[in-house]
Amino acid sequence: MDTCCCCTYVRGGEVGVLERLGEYSGIALPGLQCIMFPFVQLASQISLRIQMLDVSCDTKTLDNVFCNVKVSVMYRVLKDRVVDANYKLSDVRSQIRAYVNNVVRSTLPKMLLDDGFKDKDIVAKDVQSHLSDIMKEYGYEIINVLVIDLEPDKVVKHSMNEINASQRMRMAAAEKAEANKIMQ
Repeated sequence: MDTCCCCTYVRGGEVGVLERLGEYSGIALPGLQCIMFPFVQLASQISLRIQMLDVSCDTKTLDNVFCNVKVSVMYRVLKDRVVDANYKLSDVRSQIRAYVNNVVRSTLPKMLLDDGFKDKDIVAKDVQSHLSDIMKEYGYEIINVLVIDLEPDKVVKHSMNEINASQRMRMAAAEKAEANKIMQ
């Protein structure tokens, strides 16, 4: 069987994973690479850029209000853990979604809806600390986690707006009555 020296390239911002006869043999840095094909192959290219994943999760709060929580996760492959990122986890996005759903569904039910709006940072920090520990094992770094939106059911949202409007009208009526009393 004849071997040939083949040239391939790795795009900037990425690293290549080289395999010799199907087994990991090294990392290829960005640029032109000469390999001994068919014994050595460029198995995959992994981006080192920061990536973003939006996760939507339905959960309920302590006061039994169902809401949809949107969380945005920024992550990237650790340069010194490329092998783990390539071989330990086949679908990183699904794994991150599962962990985010798990943490949100265990954190938000301990809060009232109003506290959930007020303390979105607490939920985000819980997700980030939990994800960081787990994903580091797979060669990923969690850069940041943001709770983008916490949206209660439309009926609940409408009811909350009506309660707020009623309270404001009651305050306005009290102020008007006080003004009339002063005028008399």
